[in-house]
Amino acid sequence: MQEANIGATKLYTLQLPSKPGSIVELENLIEDIADTYQISDDTFANMMTCLNEVVMNAIVHGNKMDEGKKVIVNAEIDHKRIIWTVTDEGSGFDYNNLPDPTAEENLENLTGRGVFIVKQLSDQCIFNATGNEVELHFKI
Repeated sequence: MQEANIGATKLYTLQLPSKPGSIVELENLIEDIADTYQISDDTFANMMTCLNEVVMNAIVHGNKMDEGKKVIVNAEIDHKRIIWTVTDEGSGFDYNNLPDPTAEENLENLTGRGVFIVKQLSDQCIFNATGNEVELHFKI
């Protein structure tokens, strides 16, 4: 993990290999940040859920479990919010045309809820144009 101070903003960066075990390093960073910045339990739980979902999607769907490809996780923290950015080396996806997981025909599907959940639990969720980078905002 790299750490930097820019004025009142603090930056953290992780470069994770595309394997499921990498999630432990992410979880440790989230826990460290939550302790350092006295993040509420609700916000901590929302961050943990969202970032686990997004990073696992980046590993599995974005980078296709290719351990030679990295998932980059950045956390930019100031006194009001944390902005997490997760980027993979994949070709992205069309986040505007996902099936609605709340539609009756999709209720029993085992997958397809991740983006919906992330949008519900974060304060803001922004994808880049190609869909291989997502920015998640959480008020602290």
